[in-house]
Parts: sequence; C-alpha cells; structure tokens
Amino acid sequence: MTAGGSLRLRLLAGTLAWMLLSVALAGWALRALFQDHITQQLQAQLVVQLDQLSAAVDWTPQGGTRVAPVAFDPRLAQPLSGLYWQVDQLGAAPQEAVARSRSLWDQVLALPPVAGDYPARGFRVLQLHDSQGHALLTVARTLQLPEDGAPPLRLAVAGDTALLAEPLQRFTRLLLTALGLLTLGLAVAVAVQLHLALRPLQRLREQLATVRGGQSTRLQGCFPQELQPLVSEFNHVLLENADMVQRARTQAGNLAHAVHTPLSILANAAAQEGTPLAQLVTEQVASARRQVDYHLARARAAAAVRATGLRTPVLAPVQALLRTMQRLHADRQLTFELAPQAQDGARDAAFRGEEQDLYELLGNLIDNAGKWARTRVVVDVQREGSQLCFTIDDDGPGIAEALRERMFERGVQLDEQRPGAGLGLDIVRALAQTYGGSVQAQASPLGGARLRLCLPAAEGGGAA
Repeated sequence: MTAGGSLRLRLLAGTLAWMLLSVALAGWALRALFQDHITQQLQAQLVVQLDQLSAAVDWTPQGGTRVAPVAFDPRLAQPLSGLYWQVDQLGAAPQEAVARSRSLWDQVLALPPVAGDYPARGFRVLQLHDSQGHALLTVARTLQLPEDGAPPLRLAVAGDTALLAEPLQRFTRLLLTALGLLTLGLAVAVAVQLHLALRPLQRLREQLATVRGGQSTRLQGCFPQELQPLVSEFNHVLLENADMVQRARTQAGNLAHAVHTPLSILANAAAQEGTPLAQLVTEQVASARRQVDYHLARARAAAAVRATGLRTPVLAPVQALLRTMQRLHADRQLTFELAPQAQDGARDAAFRGEEQDLYELLGNLIDNAGKWARTRVVVDVQREGSQLCFTIDDDGPGIAEALRERMFERGVQLDEQRPGAGLGLDIVRALAQTYGGSVQAQASPLGGARLRLCLPAAEGGGAA
C-alpha cells in the first residue's frame, strides 16, 4: 500500500517529518546555547586570570615592569598549552612585550593598536590568531600603575578556542544520543497513537463487512463521537434502503394480485365457452400470466440486489429441492442426489440474495435436468473466489454445442414433445444476470448436459 493511498502512512509520514524537523531544530539550538555557555565560561576564566595578572604587575624605576609570582593556572607555565598572558607597554614597538607567560614560548601575541579608551576597571574582548593560525579568545585591559613615572600598560590573557572543542564534542555526542532515543520513543508513541486512533475505522470496516456479508442489517457497537454521526447516518440509509426494498416487494405483490384477479376471471369465463374466441382468450391469458410472473421475478431480484445484508445458506434449499424433484419425477424412477464433495462445499456457503430467488433459479435448472435425464441428476456446489458455482449434471442425451446458447432464449423449446413453455431457462438467465452472475450449458461427465450457474457468494461463507 502506498503512502498516497493509506491514511495511516500519510499521517505517520507527516508526523515523523515534522517531529524530525522539530528535534533537529531543538538539537541545533541546544548545541548553540551550550557553545555560547562554554565560550562565556572560558571568557570568565580568562577575566579571572586577567584580574590576577593585574594584581601581580608591579613597576620600579630600577627594575621596570615585572610580574610577581602568583597562583596562576598551571597551563600558563606549559609551552603552547593554549592559555597565555602578555603585558606590553602602550606606545612601544608592536612585536615587543614587557612580560609574557612561559606558555607563549617564543611567540608574541599580535595585539591590535589601542583604539579609544578601555573601560575603567573593565576589559575588552578581542579575536586574535597565534603564529600557528589558531583562533584565540582574548580579554585585554589597560593599566596605569600609581607609581610616578610608571608607563601605561596593556594586559592581555588569551585562550585557544580549541579548548572549547572537546567539551563541545562530548556534549554533541550526548545530545545526539539523547535526541536519537527521544526521536525513537516519539516515533513509537506516534505509531501506537495512530494505531489506537485508527482502530475505530478498522472496527467500522469490519462492521460494514458483516452488513455486506449478510450477518447484520446495521452497524453495531460504540464508536468515537467523531465517527458516531457517520455511523448513525449510515444506519439510517440502511433502514431507508430496507424500507424501499420492502415497499417494492409489497407493490410487486399488489400488482400481481391486481393483475391475476382479472386474468383469472377472463380464464374462467373463456373456459365455459368452446368458441375459437374463447380458446384465443385462454391462450392469451396464459401468456399474460407468464409475462407477469417473469417481470415480477426480475423486479423482485433487482430490489434484492439493491438491498444489503442478504444472506441465504444454500445447503438446505438444495436438499429441499432435490427431495421435491424426487417426488415430482417419481413416475420415471429418477434419482436426484447431491455430489459427495458438495457436502463440504455447501455446508457453510451462502448466497448473497433472496432465498425465494435461489429456489426459483435452482428449481428451474434441476427440473429442466429432470426432464432430460434417463436415470439420475447430480447437483454440486463449490465456492470459487467471490462466487458460488452450482453444477447440475444429468445422464440424458445431452445438448449439441450449437444449441447450448439458444436454449436460454425466451420461448425456445429444444423438444416440443416435453412439457414447458420455454420460459424457465430465460427467467434463470435474467435473474442470474440481475445478481451479477451467469448461467451456461456444457457437456456433462455423466454423458448428458451440465448446467453451470454462478451467483455472488455472501461474506462469511466457507470456501470449498
């Protein structure tokens, strides 16, 4: 299933994309804040060292400027440790320093010329580079000693920004680990939340399947308030649809009663006369009755197709029809039987339609097979995908291939000597097509004809 076709995947993809973007922005912001924090910490350490340096600087006319030993950071005594201090005299040559830390070794900090006054008792932050190109964070201040003749000095303490790299990398690793676990936890939470949120839709789909399969006539169960209006409206539509079908059946019955009554009167009146006109009326009344029965059957099937929740188990009707046909053709000593393999195929199988229509379809086919059979008729039913396929085999003379399609035409009788009006198989084909099924004639393994009828199966029916 593609993301474009799945509501679950679209919601999951959108939520995860927004979550990843949010986590990435949060990670970038936290790293920037931590970097600024440790930069401020380094600057605060440099200011402390600058204050100590300011307190240690002294000047005498005999010895000039000197720095008294104090408890400086041990790194200031380690060559090229990344932490340095330097004292130079304002106005002196740029590459000269009055005093410098041992950590500078043979380097001199290239401090820029003094521009304007430095803040009183304060410092300035400078960005410098040492001789190796390393960036240095530098704090500097000017100092005027109180002794007479003491020159103005500039004191600077610098730290290599590489000192920030190690804690920043360590923090970045921890941050990535924490954010990764957070992202994973959020992804799992989103997936679980989507599953729980969409679970009512799954239950709704299952309920719809039961309605379509005939196990229920309405949607049942409790649904969230967002879905309950939809469920209520759908149940209302199902109720109206059932009422419409019932009205159609009632009207069809009323029509049959209204038409059959005058037809019966005409038939009775014609039966009392022996004139050619009476015989013509009798024939036309019989034809009208067949027409009424035919079109009422089609109308009833069309109404049933539009209905929902129809489910007719097939085993009991098939067995009932076989018993009926056994009695109907008892004078010919025919055997009507259900194929052994059909017991399993028909046990749980169900037709998605009216029981009366199933009786009419199978009854016509089995009766037709009984008219042609010599000794036996065998009925089988198997589930094939979404359809139920019935096969009615007889051991009669069979049907020529050229006539197999013509036998379903209205009013056609292949043998005029046999009883019938040529309407039964046409009604079967019309009903089957109304339900979306089909009927066809084939050669039978018993030597006679096989009539194969396929109808839609109701959901929940067993497979063959």
